[in-house]
Amino acid sequence: MIPRPLRLAAFLAACATVVWLSVAPTAAVPDVNLWDKLEHAGAYLGLALLGAWAVRARSWTLAAGLFALGVGVEIAQGTMGWGRQGDALDALANSIGIALGLGIARLVGEWRMVKSPARGE
Repeated sequence: MIPRPLRLAAFLAACATVVWLSVAPTAAVPDVNLWDKLEHAGAYLGLALLGAWAVRARSWTLAAGLFALGVGVEIAQGTMGWGRQGDALDALANSIGIALGLGIARLVGEWRMVKSPARGE
């Protein structure tokens, strides 16, 4: 098992990476060529999964924090002059990714509890 401080460090590093990719000038960011909303949902799905793994049973706090991060990034993009623009639909895509990620984490967690050797199953 990976110690919690390392899990938290991985989660925070992923958050920092997503923030940098979101606010850096467009010329400095690699072009992925996926549908923009899918990129947003995928990034926040990954953050939600990594965050759920890092903090375990704090899903509502994690969801609220990631939502605030996503909305904050969109507001920052709208106020910067680096070729970025805030978009409410991007924030919605972020939220969908968060919900999917935490839903998957919950399903996996419940499956692991049901199939736990400690429960004799």
